[in-house]
Formats: sequence, structure tokens, C-alpha cells
Amino acid sequence: MEQIYPEIPKEKLELAERQDVTHDQSLKTKPRSYLRDAFSRFCKNKGSIVGAVIIILLVLFAIITPFCTQYTVAYQDSYFTTTLPKAHLFENTSFWDGCEEKQAGRTSFIYYYAMGQETGHNAVKNQEFTYDAGTDLYTFRLDSYQKNGMIYKNFSMEEYEALQAYQTEYGKQVIYPMVPVKSRPQAQQDANDANYYFKTSGTSKTQIGPKELDENGNVIPVYATSAVKGDLDNGYHSLRIEGEDGFVNEKGETVWYAYARRTSSGVECRINYYEYYIYNHTQVLKDGITEPCFLFGTTMQGKDILTCLASGARFSFLFAIAVAAVNLVVGAIYGAIEGYYGGKADLIMERISDILSAVPTMIVITLLKLHMGTSSQILVLFIAFFLTGWIGMASSTRMQFYRFKNQEYVLAARTLGAPDRRVIWKHIFPNAIGTLITGCALIIPSMIYSETSLSYLGIINLSSGNITSVGTLIAAGQSSLATAPFITMFPSVFLILLMLSFNLFGNGLRDAFNPTLRGTED
Repeated sequence: MEQIYPEIPKEKLELAERQDVTHDQSLKTKPRSYLRDAFSRFCKNKGSIVGAVIIILLVLFAIITPFCTQYTVAYQDSYFTTTLPKAHLFENTSFWDGCEEKQAGRTSFIYYYAMGQETGHNAVKNQEFTYDAGTDLYTFRLDSYQKNGMIYKNFSMEEYEALQAYQTEYGKQVIYPMVPVKSRPQAQQDANDANYYFKTSGTSKTQIGPKELDENGNVIPVYATSAVKGDLDNGYHSLRIEGEDGFVNEKGETVWYAYARRTSSGVECRINYYEYYIYNHTQVLKDGITEPCFLFGTTMQGKDILTCLASGARFSFLFAIAVAAVNLVVGAIYGAIEGYYGGKADLIMERISDILSAVPTMIVITLLKLHMGTSSQILVLFIAFFLTGWIGMASSTRMQFYRFKNQEYVLAARTLGAPDRRVIWKHIFPNAIGTLITGCALIIPSMIYSETSLSYLGIINLSSGNITSVGTLIAAGQSSLATAPFITMFPSVFLILLMLSFNLFGNGLRDAFNPTLRGTED
């Protein structure tokens, strides 16, 4: 045998002392668990951190918002429809203040401008406008919260007295003088418009020209009057409009404004809807005055978008997590049995999976709806997603078991007499958990997207009672994209952020939990 090292002279060798002998030393660093190591790798991925933060914020939004808003999903107001988003923080600006830029002719402009003259609630924001003589158009910002102005409403005598008591106690003018029927516009839709309280002209009695304005350019009221105070309005005894305490009319008679019209069931009043909303929705002794304010605006049905979006998001999260959890449990058990035992058991179970996966989800949903009716839409959706949803998880588990079941540590466990159940759950399954967690994390946005798509198309109706869906909100605003794009904008932005953030988050989990990727970036 060839000698690699030359002979060393004896004089160059010396005996080593016992204390100079070097032995193996224990590790000075602390051991790291599998989960801690995975978390460390996850934190190195900045995109995944951003996705995780966005998901947390969206989840908090879905959980907390329904408890912080004064509205419910079932709430709707037929007068506050397609109301623009408004935040009190921007109330004195031209951004997010519930107003829209509008151009209108003389008659339409005065219609809105006169609301502020009568009540002080300015439909034309701050009563500010510009006039273009060339086009004969007025440019102004229209307040979507004040544009309803006045409405006619019937009250029972008890409701009438309660409203008067509220006015007297809190100094809030809600009821305003009536307009004689003969002075109202002739067109049926305009005759029921309580904002025509002033002198008009034309065949439809809606035109407003110079003759219909006083010397100061203001409209001329044409209120109903009575020679006896309270005679026509069934004893009105509350606040009266400013400057009205009995006056002499053109005939020299002392008259009073009539604040209600008697009906067979009570009285009809002309009320300012903004003030009536405050009266009707406020618990004065508990919560204080509650003015209408919709942070994300309202739908065409008068529903608060913020409340509906938060409630729909909460339902989507809970539903998707429930489906993902059930699919994970069933798929992991099914796939573990397939992959571990193999052979005929694997062959038979795979054919069952192939048959179920070939059934279209849409057919399943249709058949379930026909069998279960429309009262169990959530249950129909859950069964349809569960029926085939676990197959992908079972396939991933099966592949991981085929990968790890012949490893040395598994053979060692079998040699030592470990039962199959212990080998499966203590030795193989922990090594497959990374792939399963990643798959489960990606199932959640997939379920949310599928549920949103089905509710958007109207296949599943989730808009009953206090339940709604993000897809239902998007569908509700589809017909008003040109006039009220914010109805679809907010739920669409939520869905986009959710899909992108879950994609980033899932990629980070995959890199963190998959052992084969360890050290690839070092």
C-alpha cells in the first residue's frame, strides 16, 4: 500500500497531556422546533408578511364592523337609495362628503335650492353655485343626504302627538305647513312631491320663471292656510316655522298655516325627511342624536354598504374556514389510508374519488336546490363544496404518504413494532403537514371566490334576513355602474385584496413548511 505521509522523526513527537485532549462539545445554540423554524422562514418573505397583514385587517373588519355600525343587514330605507359615501372627517371638503357635482337648468336648480330656503337643510351644499349664461346651466354640489327634502306621510293620532312632543322638547322642526292640492303640480308623480311648496307655472305647474320669484329672487311659498289656528290640522300645537304667528293675507284676513290634513285614519303631514330620520332612528336618552351617515354609501334598495359588506365578509370567512376544515380532516384521513396501504385499497378508493370528481358542481347544486328547496341555501352550498372539495386534499395526502412511507425512519419504527396508526400519525403525517397546510390555506380563498361567483350569478340566494354575500352586493350594483359605481367598487376592492393577499400568504406558507425548500435562498 502506498504510503501517503512520510515517516516523521521520533524527536518531533511528544506525548499529549490528558488536559490537552479535545473532545466533542455540546451545541451552544438553543434547539428550534419545526414550527419555529417554519415561522422564521415565513418572516423572511416580505410579500407573505404583507399578505398576512392584509388578511388580518380584512378579518378584523369583518368581525368588528357589524358591532360598530348603527345599521343591520336587514335595514333599508326607500328614500336614502344610492346615497353617496360620507365621512364626518371630510364633511367640509369636496371629498367623501356625500355630495356629487351636478349641472342643471333653472327649474331643476331652484327645485333643490328652495329646499335650503325653507328648512335650512341645504340640498345645494352651502347654497353655493355658479351660473354659465352661455349654456344657461347652474353648476353646484348636490348633497345626496338632503336631496329628498320634504315628503308627505300619514300618521295615526298617537304618532302625530308623539312627533309634536319631540319637536317641542328638542326644538327640532320636523312638520312643515301643507301645500293646497290645487297648488300642487298636475303630473301624478309631481303631485306627490312635497318639495313643490312654492309658486310655479306652466301646464304641469313645475316651471319656475322670473314671475314666480320675489324681488330678491327667492321662491314664493303657497302654504295652505286657515282662519282659525289649528282648525285644519287637527289641533297642531307644536313648533311653527319662523315668522309665522298669524298673519294678514291678501284679503285682509288673519290666517294661520295648516300643518296637517285630516284623513280617515289620522292625519297627513308634510315633513322634512332628514329630521324625521333623526327622530325615527334616535334613542335620544341613550345614544344621542343619530344623523344619517353611510361611510360606503347605500345600495339601490337603501341598504348600508358598509354593514352589508362586513357581514358578507364575515359569512364568507366563516363558511370558507368551515368547508376547508372539514375537507382537510376528511381528505387527510382518506388520503392517508390510500397512501399507506396502497394496493387494492388504493385502487378502489381512487376509483371512488374519480367518480365523484367527474360530477359537475353546478349539477350538484341544482339537484340539491330542487330537493331541499330555497330555505337551505347555505346547507346546499356546504354540501356541494364538501362533496368533491376533499378530493384534492386526499390526493395531496396520498402523494406525501407514498413519498415518505418507505423512508428509513418509517422502516425503523415498523421494526420496533409500532402499529400502523402510530406510524401514520406520528411519523409520516407530520412530514406531510406542510403541503396540507399550504393547500388548506389556498382552499379558503377558492371557497370564497366560488361562493361569491354563485351568489353574484343568482344561483345561490344569500340576501335573505340578516345574511348577505359579497357577490350579492356586486350584483346589486351592476345595473347602476354608470350612476353609482361605488356600490360595486367597495365589495370588488375587498375581493381583489382578499385574493391577492391569500395568494401571497399561501406562497409564504409553502416556502416555510415544505422541507425540500430549506436553505434554497442561502
